Amino acid sequence: MTRKIPMVDLEAQTKALWPELEKAALDVLRSGRFILGPNVEAFEREAAAFLGVRHAVGVGSGTDALVLGLRALGIGPGDEVIVPSFTFFASAESVSLVGATPVFADIEPHTFCLEPDSVAKAISLRTRAIIPVHLFGHPAEMDAIGELARRKGLAVLEDAAQGFGAVYRGRKVGGLGNAAAFSFFPSKNLGAFGEAGLVTTDDASVADAVRRLRAHGSRERYVHVEIGYNARLDEIQAALLRVKLPHVATWNDERRRVARAYDAALAGVKGVTTPTVAPGCAHCFHQYTLRVPPGKRAAIMKALEAEGIATQIYYPIPNHALAMYAQEAPSLPATDEAAGSVLSLPIYPELPDADAKEIARKLIATLR
Repeated sequence: MTRKIPMVDLEAQTKALWPELEKAALDVLRSGRFILGPNVEAFEREAAAFLGVRHAVGVGSGTDALVLGLRALGIGPGDEVIVPSFTFFASAESVSLVGATPVFADIEPHTFCLEPDSVAKAISLRTRAIIPVHLFGHPAEMDAIGELARRKGLAVLEDAAQGFGAVYRGRKVGGLGNAAAFSFFPSKNLGAFGEAGLVTTDDASVADAVRRLRAHGSRERYVHVEIGYNARLDEIQAALLRVKLPHVATWNDERRRVARAYDAALAGVKGVTTPTVAPGCAHCFHQYTLRVPPGKRAAIMKALEAEGIATQIYYPIPNHALAMYAQEAPSLPATDEAAGSVLSLPIYPELPDADAKEIARKLIATLR
């Protein structure tokens, strides 16, 4: 393999859509409307229709979506929110940012998503919400988590930052809890050209609260009813996202194609565990994350890097092991095991099957 294979190839996607992207950007520049203009409103409608939800509110980033989602659900100081430790830091950070306390639960070892029994054990009298993360694009076990939340009177905020277009038992993620948070970081399945995010919900009061909070706690100019944020989705990002949104379903299908190529090439390889897709779920493969022998992971990464093949570890340090949370670190064996053994391979819609098979062949060679 002579050319380099990155984790994601944004250049290929941008090149294919360049005329439409250029026109969309120039139209915004010529309009003089840069904040909460017609493209934001249109993208919110179109994203809501795609996801099958009643309301979608554009915000400045995926982290903004989590923070505003928690605030809109009434989560604040004194509350506890159950989150997985095996996820990007923002899932727990957002809880801390609203003054609440993240309480970590363990994951299901095959899907890497929250394990419902572990969630149940983490519930206390202060628990007010659960944040299931659709990690790597695989939906969390929302039926069990949702039933637990209903019995205990808890809110559910889906962290769908990596799950745009993933499906759980016939419904797209984003409409399975009280609200959901999406990220459009450039490398996501639907990526902006900078920071951008979205909060979705079927609850009009939650949507209205997010709209206030994203604009300094105001829906009417100079009438501020609460302390909010400057967390609005930029008009130019909305315009560019509108160009890309119609392609997401096809891109997700292409990611699944790449995943199948990896699966076939790595089937039966000793020491390698390929991703599991739970029954009734459609994984959107934001990442293709497998398990390798922990003692060989560093050598595998070094060998693939020498061949021009990028790899990443998502995530080597679980949140409960970080300094700000370690003083109350629980025992999370499945999380610790995953952090020590996971490895993500390149995946994007434009990656040919032949490249996926060659990457797999090179990985297998490092295990001998």
